[in-house]
Amino acid sequence: MEIQYAGASQMPRVVLADDHQEVLEQTRSLLERDFDVVFLAHNGFALVNAVMESTPDIVVTDVTMPGRTGIEAGREIIQRNLCSAVVVLSLYKDPGLVKSAFESGIRGYVLKDDAGEELIAALKAVLTGGRYLSRGVADCGVC
Repeated sequence: MEIQYAGASQMPRVVLADDHQEVLEQTRSLLERDFDVVFLAHNGFALVNAVMESTPDIVVTDVTMPGRTGIEAGREIIQRNLCSAVVVLSLYKDPGLVKSAFESGIRGYVLKDDAGEELIAALKAVLTGGRYLSRGVADCGVC
């Protein structure tokens, strides 16, 4: 079943960012049934440019990337009103990173180990105005 967004019959558009090509391809495969993956970025600078070019409905970004973190790029994307729906997909359970992400305006944090089970639920929650915290970090006291 396709996810419908804002009453439209088309799939939500997503930009993905990660510095590992294999992770980008796996994430794209996971999402492409329900989402239109419109751009793949390999660093935070490319992510901001991709969002400016493609006007996605949602952004999924890794935290640690060369040049600029996903949290820094996400903060800029949100502050510039390029996209308000940003989700972090990360290996790191560090409560400081989770807190920094949410303080920057990012509305979802999913662990890569849980992506198969949680990423689509996280994107649905964030697309409808909610927040999402992966169960693997839910007990860190951030949200």
